[in-house]
Amino acid sequence: MKKTVFEITKMDCPSEENLIRMKLDGISSIANLTFDIPNRKLTVFHSGEINLIEKSVIELNLGGKKISTTQTNQTEFKENENQKKLLWSVLAINFAFFIIEMTTGIISKSMGLVADSLDMLADSFVYGISLLAVGGTVIKKKRIAKLAGYFQIALAIIGFVEVLRRFFEDEKLPDFSTMIIISIFALIANGICLYILQKSKSKEEAHMRASMIFTSNDVIINLGVIIAGILVHYLGSNKPDLIIGTIVFVLVIQGASRILKLSK
Repeated sequence: MKKTVFEITKMDCPSEENLIRMKLDGISSIANLTFDIPNRKLTVFHSGEINLIEKSVIELNLGGKKISTTQTNQTEFKENENQKKLLWSVLAINFAFFIIEMTTGIISKSMGLVADSLDMLADSFVYGISLLAVGGTVIKKKRIAKLAGYFQIALAIIGFVEVLRRFFEDEKLPDFSTMIIISIFALIANGICLYILQKSKSKEEAHMRASMIFTSNDVIINLGVIIAGILVHYLGSNKPDLIIGTIVFVLVIQGASRILKLSK
């Protein structure tokens, strides 16, 4: 058995971990993967050569670089089955808020809420791709990844078109109070997700503790929508809502592009 350590400079939350697991899933020589997200390190326990594994890590474009390969006597690895339950809980919360924010965003005419709902959907996809295909073939997982990626991009493009339409047409102002209230609840939901992931730390899943530090994008987006709602009210313009919506749509497309790389 060999132990190879990689530095993954862009691995900063459990979402990247899931992407890496999916990418390496079909390589039979891998015995175990250990993630150290705070230090952005991946340790691969494997037999045979490292070439295929290294190539797969680099193809993800997450800044992967091999640091060392050494012999090891370790052959048994403890798997935490409770992690699946935790990730299912996080998926459920994210998907529920996708529905809530999409519905309230359409009713309140807020593109910021609509865009944030797609960000929640993107998080759901990242967790769901692995969980829904557990026990399935690599081909099945890649097929799910492709469908998820294209679906996200399609929704984001529709969102962009709607943003452009509202920029050039005289639209009714979004309901700023709905924007603020729903975004506050979304902040709470993200906090609950982080808490759930953090619970695995007490069950020797140390890599999850990084989620409290690094999973800041969702919180920043929620705060952005809240600020946009305040500006909509005080400026009497829908432009702040459209700007934050555009920014989030860009983030959604970036996430979808990353997922699509798994289907190749």
